[in-house]
Amino acid sequence: MNGVLLDENLPAQLALPTSFPVSHVSMLGDSPSDRDIWEYAETEDLVIVTKDADFSILIAIHTPPPRVVHLRLGNMRLRELRTTMEDLWDQIEASLVSAKLVNVYKDRIESIA
Repeated sequence: MNGVLLDENLPAQLALPTSFPVSHVSMLGDSPSDRDIWEYAETEDLVIVTKDADFSILIAIHTPPPRVVHLRLGNMRLRELRTTMEDLWDQIEASLVSAKLVNVYKDRIESIA
């Protein structure tokens, strides 16, 4: 894993407590397609962090890279999302060592190898 790529459904200013570089898909231009995002993350060995179920479907039929963190947290204010990610990120990052998909819920994290 060389870094983290935040999908367009997440705020670009979301800070993650990681030592890896964090970028936002907006750097790929206006509204890049899921395929564009996937190919970029694959080439750069990035983890896609998203609320979009489409990436969970893609990773189910592919092998990493990329890896996917699917946030299934519902709507949250930025402050609440930031706090949640700060609380859970170490566990998420540890799961990414062996999992290709990490589903994040308010009350649990599920890893899929």
